[in-house]
Amino acid sequence: MLRATAALADDGVPSPEADAIALAAWALGSDVADVRRRMVMLDEADAGFLDTYAGLVAERGARIPLQHLTGRAGFRRLELSVGPGVFVPRPETEFVAGLAIEAALALEAPVVVDLCTGSGAIALAVADEVPSATVYAVELGREAHAWAERNVSDSGLAVDLRLGDATEAFPELDGTVDVVVANPPYIPVGMVPLDPEVRDHDPELALFGGSADGLAIPLAVAGRAAALLRPGGLLVMEHADSQGVSLPHALGRTGEWTDVVDHDDLTGRPRATVAVRA
Repeated sequence: MLRATAALADDGVPSPEADAIALAAWALGSDVADVRRRMVMLDEADAGFLDTYAGLVAERGARIPLQHLTGRAGFRRLELSVGPGVFVPRPETEFVAGLAIEAALALEAPVVVDLCTGSGAIALAVADEVPSATVYAVELGREAHAWAERNVSDSGLAVDLRLGDATEAFPELDGTVDVVVANPPYIPVGMVPLDPEVRDHDPELALFGGSADGLAIPLAVAGRAAALLRPGGLLVMEHADSQGVSLPHALGRTGEWTDVVDHDDLTGRPRATVAVRA
């Protein structure tokens, strides 16, 4: 385990010890807590495990995402299936989901729509933590939609999932929705993500915002949200940490929103804009 941690650290993996333990847990069919208890014994494990584990460590060292190797990603209280073709949900998005959940919990029987759902993470978290909510979700990418479909099925949670364009989704709900939450693609066109896990493995459809400032797609999605929401309904939208001023300013200029407020995530970086439908 120490050798695996050191190898991953040499390859520039940001959390080498945690990833080494997670890979061992997956290879053993166990959990992280059990691996931590047995760490001293792992060096004496059978050859089959050691070969499998060495291969996993090598792949992680090549910066294949940990979640692609294990097929799983934790998100709030859920474990989701993920892999090639879908954006791996990040801790920052758990914060965004929390804002939507908090808003939904304040209502008796909220209608919540997740635009650009990806793996289904936010929609499923809302369905899990707000049992009284009616939850809808849409995803444009066929591969990502398939992952979301699997997660909805495996979780048993009630989410009305559609395949389609977020900017045209759910016309039958216009003017009736209480909360719209979205994690749209927002990386400025021409910007290359620094992390190999993102640059080489996340689908481009989920990354780039369609313009030099990265706001073309987020603003189009916000336009659809404005049509979906009832007056007084709430938009919660994730953005890049460089867009904490530009996105709220752009939303404010449309005349469709009031009380536009930006929120920092738990690391202190600008992460989500919340706005009330005028």
